[in-house]
Amino acid sequence: MTTNLSPCHAHIYYTAEERPRAERLRDDFLDQAAKGEADILFVGQMTDRGVGPHPVPQYEVHFLERSWSDMIAAIEASGLRALVHPLTDDDVADHTKHAHWIGEPLKLDFSVLDPPGENKGIPRFGKTDF
Repeated sequence: MTTNLSPCHAHIYYTAEERPRAERLRDDFLDQAAKGEADILFVGQMTDRGVGPHPVPQYEVHFLERSWSDMIAAIEASGLRALVHPLTDDDVADHTKHAHWIGEPLKLDFSVLDPPGENKGIPRFGKTDF
């Protein structure tokens, strides 16, 4: 990670049983974003299926690196599994060597990720989720 203003993602995973807890955490992030707290820039929609490289339901939260510790603490307190990573120009590295897992890591589908330095036309940070 380069600066404390560098962009980061959190992928919050949930099962059907965990969905209410995931919704509460998402609502907390939305409230923080509305108040300009925790440097949250985007809170994605809950996707109740696997999407992209993620094999199970999830949603994204985009935030600035300077809030890394606060975001990790909030996710850990929820008891949900998550992948937190910086957003660089290397999707594979972001989801592997730069990845910080909370809970048991999932096997991701790396074949759908952009090669280093390329973007397959999908808007990146803070613009959209899957």
